[in-house]
Formats: sequence, C-alpha cells, structure tokens
Amino acid sequence: MPRRVDHEERRRELTAALLRIASTRGLQAVSMREVAAEAGVSLRVVQYYFTDKRTLMASGITELAARLDRRVRERAAALGTGLPPRTVLEVVLGAILPTDDDSRADQLAWTAYYAAGLTDPADAVDGRYAPDALERWLTGVVARAVDGGEVPADADPRIEVVSLLALTNGLVSSVLGQQRTVDDALAVVRYRLDRLFAASPSGAAGSPPRGSTAPTIDSAIQSS
Repeated sequence: MPRRVDHEERRRELTAALLRIASTRGLQAVSMREVAAEAGVSLRVVQYYFTDKRTLMASGITELAARLDRRVRERAAALGTGLPPRTVLEVVLGAILPTDDDSRADQLAWTAYYAAGLTDPADAVDGRYAPDALERWLTGVVARAVDGGEVPADADPRIEVVSLLALTNGLVSSVLGQQRTVDDALAVVRYRLDRLFAASPSGAAGSPPRGSTAPTIDSAIQSS
C-alpha cells in the first residue's frame, strides 16, 4: 500500500529547500528546478504545490516570519509568564540577531529577499507585512511601558520601536559581516534598552510598577 503523503509537511520541505538556497546562494539562484534538486524531488512535485516561482518565494517570507515567531515564543517560555515590557523587548530583539546557525541562515535569507527587492523590484516578493506587524506589536509593548511609568512619559512609542529595530537590523548586518560578535551586539541592544527604561519608578530597569500586570508574549503576539 503506498505511503500517504502529508501535503503540509511536503510544502514545508520545499519551502525549507528554497530558504537553504536563498541563504547560501541568494535568490538569484532560486528556480523551481533548483528547489526540486535541493529537496530531492522531481520538478513536477514543486509545480504541484506551487503554481509559479512567485508563489514559491512568498512561502519563504511566510516561513521566515513563522520561524522568528517560534524563536520568540520558545525564549519567552523559558523565562516564564507575565514578562515585563523591557524583557519582552530584549527577547524579541535578541531573537532577531543571528545568535546560532539556524538564526544566521534565516537572516541571510532575509537579506537575500531584501537585496532582491532593491535590485529587481518587478520580481521581488513584498515581505514588508512581517516587519510592519512586528513594529506595530512592539509599539504596543512600549506604549504600555509608558502608561506604566517604566518609560518616560514624553517618549514616542513608535519612534522608539523604529529606532530599536533599525539598531538591531544594523547589528544583524555587522554580525553577519563579522564586524562584531553576537555578544557585542547583544550588549549594544541592552545598553539601549537600559537607557529607555532608566526612568522605571521601581529603580530596576524593566521591573513593572506595583499593581500593574505585564503583558505576556503570547497575548501580545496573538493580538497583533
């Protein structure tokens, strides 16, 4: 009796093959045939799951966003529930940095998508929705910190988040380019967060005021 095919698993395998090519050779090397070879299947299998190259490339963006989400959730779960805003920010920004082989490969793939959008916008996949969603969610986290007195009242949550993400993305490039180590990059992120949360009334950066309820990672992500 022939083995039953798990279609979702097969789709994930093909997307993973695409991202391996993107992270090692760039999107210019991606084709339906190359993905088939990387995944060890026939070209017809790739064409069955993805109608064209653009649909295939879009699956890569979706998977990269999902991997970041899983990475954040795993790190947050290791710290417990009811995390204060400063910890939430450190977890998320730290998850963006290429701290191991898997996250490094993901960031190389993100870079490949970004570069493709700059050099060949007609064929590029619009991946802005994932960073935009993250920016909106983190803005809510900082806004709650302002309301709780952990961040100065005159701080603009959106501008603070844009600044933090720009800083972190710049650090990603410097780590990938071996200009600095991951530990150095993490130290820069913490330095910036320490100054943002320096006005915490409790005297400890990132500690929620008495009587407040800190947002959890899960509830914040699900509401974004």
